[in-house]
Amino acid sequence: MSLTLPLFFIAALSVGGFFIARSRAQSAAGGDIRKLASLPRQHGLNTALSTAIPALFAILAWLFAARLLSYREAAPIWVPLAIIVIATLGFILSVMRVSVTFRARTAAEGWIRSLLIGASVIAILTTVGIVFSMLFESINFFSQYRWQDFFFSTNWSPNFRGNSDLGILPLLWGTLYISVIALIFAVPIGLFAAVYLSEYASRRTRSVFKPLIEILAGIPTIVYGLFALVTVGPFLRDYFAQPTGFGDSASSVMTAGLVMGIMLIPFVSSLSDDIINAVPQSLRDGSLGLGSTHSETIRQVVLPAALPGIVGAILLAASRAIGETMIVVLGAGAAARLDLNPFEAMTTVTVKIVSQLTGDTDFASPETLVAFALGLTLFVITLALNVLALYIVRRYREQYE
Repeated sequence: MSLTLPLFFIAALSVGGFFIARSRAQSAAGGDIRKLASLPRQHGLNTALSTAIPALFAILAWLFAARLLSYREAAPIWVPLAIIVIATLGFILSVMRVSVTFRARTAAEGWIRSLLIGASVIAILTTVGIVFSMLFESINFFSQYRWQDFFFSTNWSPNFRGNSDLGILPLLWGTLYISVIALIFAVPIGLFAAVYLSEYASRRTRSVFKPLIEILAGIPTIVYGLFALVTVGPFLRDYFAQPTGFGDSASSVMTAGLVMGIMLIPFVSSLSDDIINAVPQSLRDGSLGLGSTHSETIRQVVLPAALPGIVGAILLAASRAIGETMIVVLGAGAAARLDLNPFEAMTTVTVKIVSQLTGDTDFASPETLVAFALGLTLFVITLALNVLALYIVRRYREQYE
């Protein structure tokens, strides 16, 4: 049976409970709400929350149990009936508690607190579910394919008919190569833009330029990929790769790296700008009072004070670059190779995850299960970068009063 009916019932009963409890509170006060320990609308809010939240938790518990038990059929008839009963009991009990002395505001805040705790638990369980889903499938993969060949082989040649070479090293090399080029391009531009906006630009200039830079973060990555394919790739091929003899392909590491660097500029710029602005003005005033120039104050006082946060921003941008897919697909190609030439086509871990899971796949073969091993490896790398960024920020951050 579908859960749509219980959801409609919960919504209707919650709305009706709000008005019924509010009216009941007004009646209990005899028209003088000053006699009430809580306002009538707080009684109504408590009734609505008491009706909806336990029933919603029951729905989430059933969905989680059904997923855990791989239950794919419609919910049994007793499930929606139990949800309706829970909502009805919450409604009845909360309406019965309406009185002059009942502190409905405290009770409503308790329900809101439980809702916030539930949201936090869902977020944590989602993360745990993602990790375990990759971990179990990765274990299945390594039961069929030697981990030594996966982590240390330099050849990537999947073959769904068997005898595949599934070495991750060429993919890791392409991932790190493209990410390093992107960071070399994005970090100086983003950092210089942040210094200008926070230390030199007028308020009017800042109000115009900062949103314009942040627009880059809102552009879909497929648009960046098309820009790399149509504009940047042919430009680098015609004016750099072919004249210097480095290659004749428009798809290359340099193409993907430069376009990805453009995408990362607002990440570095916005985070660094906020961190620089957080440096106390008293440090600037003290430096200027001792005779330092504006530029000396920025170099010797502001940037050292903001350096841990800036390094953290750079590492977060690096984790964003490592997980990028569409720009690499359209800009760098799909060739898994170990090469130092930045004008050659290469690929990354994320691209091969997509390619291994595209089309008719058998989740019992190592050629498909390798996608989960690649995903788990990438997850560990990005998690390590995020942990390193948090460690640097917390370890070296100056505490100012």
